Amino acid sequence: MQKIARLLLLSILIYSCSNDNKVLVEDSEGNHPNLILTKSAVSEIKTQLGAIPIFDETLALAKEEVDEAIEKGIAVPMPKDMAGGYTHTQHKLNYAHMQKAGVLFQLLGDKKYAVFVRDMLLEYAKIFPTFDTHPEPRSYATGKFFWQCLNDSNWLVYTSQAYDCIYDWLPKDQTAYLNKNLFRPYADFLSVKNPKYFNRVHNHSTWGNVAVGMIGLVMDDEELINRSLYGLEKGNVDLNEKDNDGGFIYDKEGKAGFLANVDSPFSPDGFYTEGPYYQRYAMYPFLIFAEALQNKKPDLKIFDYKEGVLIKAVDALLNLTDADGEFFPLNDGQKGMSYYTSSLVSAVDIAYYYGNQDTRLLSVAKKQGTVQLDATGLKVAQDLKAGKEAPFVKQSMMLSDGSKGDEGGIGILRYNSQDDTMALVYKYAAQGLSHGHYDKLSFSLYENGDEVLQDYGLSRFVNVEQKNGGGYLKENKTYAKHTIAHNTVVQNGVSHYKYDFETGSKNHPEQFVFDASDVNFQIASAKESNAYPGTEMHRTLIMIKDDALGKPFIVDVFNLQSNSKNQYDLPFHYFGQIIATSFDYSVPKSLTTLGDKYGYNHIWNEGSGIANAESIQFTWLNNRRFYTLTSATSKSDEIIFARVGANDPKFNLRKDPSVIIRRNNTQNTTFASIIESHGTYNPVKEVAANAYSSFSKIEVISSDEDYTAIKLLFKKEEEKLLILANKDSNPNTEHNFKLKDKTVNWKGVYYYK
Repeated sequence: MQKIARLLLLSILIYSCSNDNKVLVEDSEGNHPNLILTKSAVSEIKTQLGAIPIFDETLALAKEEVDEAIEKGIAVPMPKDMAGGYTHTQHKLNYAHMQKAGVLFQLLGDKKYAVFVRDMLLEYAKIFPTFDTHPEPRSYATGKFFWQCLNDSNWLVYTSQAYDCIYDWLPKDQTAYLNKNLFRPYADFLSVKNPKYFNRVHNHSTWGNVAVGMIGLVMDDEELINRSLYGLEKGNVDLNEKDNDGGFIYDKEGKAGFLANVDSPFSPDGFYTEGPYYQRYAMYPFLIFAEALQNKKPDLKIFDYKEGVLIKAVDALLNLTDADGEFFPLNDGQKGMSYYTSSLVSAVDIAYYYGNQDTRLLSVAKKQGTVQLDATGLKVAQDLKAGKEAPFVKQSMMLSDGSKGDEGGIGILRYNSQDDTMALVYKYAAQGLSHGHYDKLSFSLYENGDEVLQDYGLSRFVNVEQKNGGGYLKENKTYAKHTIAHNTVVQNGVSHYKYDFETGSKNHPEQFVFDASDVNFQIASAKESNAYPGTEMHRTLIMIKDDALGKPFIVDVFNLQSNSKNQYDLPFHYFGQIIATSFDYSVPKSLTTLGDKYGYNHIWNEGSGIANAESIQFTWLNNRRFYTLTSATSKSDEIIFARVGANDPKFNLRKDPSVIIRRNNTQNTTFASIIESHGTYNPVKEVAANAYSSFSKIEVISSDEDYTAIKLLFKKEEEKLLILANKDSNPNTEHNFKLKDKTVNWKGVYYYK
């Protein structure tokens, strides 16, 4: 009923527009708007109003929201709070409402929306010069209306669009006043007065670059536009200075600005080195500025820049989601963020319009249920009405990392059936700038959108004021970033690269092989030689679909070759309840931590046992599904039941469990495991179906620098032999491997039969 009411009210207003109601204003003379909305786009949209359902509904919702804001009255409070507080939230609402009000003024013609924007801007211009910076000095770049320049840049990116929409409506003396007293000083504040913020390669700086560029485009200020595109001059900053967030101000060539932020963090495949959570956040400024540049400076051909990487980035980002559209929490990433966020609505619409109009994007837009209120959103809405959408089926793929695509990457192995999906996400990427984690060769596993083996993500409650003002918690650095928080090997209880940012930034894993051409045997393999000097780590992950089993299973082979004896810990971070183990264990009377640093200080040892076998099994239940980990072990391996939560007096960490296989006093070794989803539990019928693993054991027959041979034993007395070539990844190489009384011959990286 609410939807019908909104559309009815909008229809009445559209009718009023067509009948020259005196409340409305005539089209103004001049060139504005010319950024996101253009005069020609406005004319086209007006002819379509009332005929395109998803566009009309979006417009009706915007009108409802802004009308309510107008009724409440303008509030421009003096800055006080950090993220989540009243003043912070109010200033966020103000820029969102202004941006929408500008659009409503252009599309509906009612001058009350222009008046709202004008009066709001005059209030901001009045208080802007009355204080230096926000009173909360906790950021490396303290903002003006917000506690950090990043949020001020958000304000200016959105507000620039509103200003563009009313620019020609305003008297020239008012635009001159706003330009001189608010917008030009604001652009200078975000750039020349904060070079540590503006002149770096980072998502923060992208927002800063775009904020300065957008207002420069509105005011036709070429100096600001060039500053935005190319950064500040070298002489304006100390090239050797770093900020406290770990990012460098300049690269060695002194590149900065918007184009540098397109060049450096994006790989040729469109993967953003900071990870999908921050790629999602940065896609709005990247694409909204690109749209503005395309409209106002088409000669720049921004959508062709770096072989169209901005359009590729949207496709890459959509593929970095689970079955529910939630982004994989690689590096600093908050779980639950999805492509339903407003930044991805804009990204999908812009990519569809300025790309090759990939109809798969329409199916994503249909799920989002809203569009951007401009020419791109109109085109998406029109083509949705015409029924042109095609399914966006996420396939297995490898996304390279690094500006040139030569710094490792992300391997995604997927299984899709009518009833089930499975996704294995293998991370062998570069450090990821300041938001990177120390988790080389880690992986996570999803089934039907649910986490089976998890990446912890970040330690932060975004915009929850009670939790450190909504900012990062100290546990992000003391636990979440550390290696033990991920599903990968930790050597001697020390995080990769000794948790040193500069060392991590200089190194990255190397892809060994990625092949998903056979849907029944998909393989991803990579090596890392610098996380622990003197030790080479080589991990291979395989998704196998066997005809005898209903679902694929995962084979995990982790080879370690070292010049010394070490302690190796391999954790598996699972969810749910322990059902059964094949080994004995004991539970301590009092809890102790697994260590005193590198994240171990936050982990309780809840129980442990000795494998005392060449293969162990661990079964757990989660989301009414049974899972089993079958691992090849040394008899002396320790199996530890661990749980996060130690040394956490403010309860900032989730109390998540893990099982850790610990191998002591070992030089060269191989961890081999099978991860299997194999059954369900119905709590209504109280029936467990297929609750036992289909495997009896996994054996490492032989493993050295050249080859690893593994035997998989099914309970139905079937055996499979897996042999991996560890040095030669050439798919055409002929291999001969002697196995007891026979020789196995094959071509390529692996043998499986």
